[in-house]
Amino acid sequence: MSDYRRASVPGGTFFFTVALADRGRRDLIEHIDLLREAYADTAGARPFATEAIVVLPDHLHAIWRLPEGDSDFSTRWKEIKAGFSKRLGVRRPRSASKQAKGEVGVWQRRFWEHVIRDRTDMAAHLAYCWGNPVKHGLVARAVDWEASSIHRDMRAGRVPPEWAVPDGEFGE
Repeated sequence: MSDYRRASVPGGTFFFTVALADRGRRDLIEHIDLLREAYADTAGARPFATEAIVVLPDHLHAIWRLPEGDSDFSTRWKEIKAGFSKRLGVRRPRSASKQAKGEVGVWQRRFWEHVIRDRTDMAAHLAYCWGNPVKHGLVARAVDWEASSIHRDMRAGRVPPEWAVPDGEFGE
């Protein structure tokens, strides 16, 4: 059995990539209301600050800041994934091991995390979140993708001016 080691940084800030099992599906944006419910329920039960998030059709990226003394992001993602899957109410093709563990085949197992090291690293990962819909060819401009925290961050004045301009290449 694999021994997965996760970073343990209580009160740390982390960048995540979480993906559907079938990377061709569009469940996350077609059922974004269900994802929002699962996300909000988890954040209510196990608080964390969402520094940035972008939801694409088959995966999402998020930057979280955990509370002081807390490093348990794995349980939070488990609850978000389970909550979304339950609300979605479907079973997808899955391996025998996924069946044995009661998984419904909606999500890829696990997720990718990265500890944000400093301001430069944070800026790079914010830009990655904001620019991801452009990278995947979903929109021409980051501000045109609705399922992104760039809009909240623009209202809060966190977005550098080059991202807020309506024309041009941004975040590259």
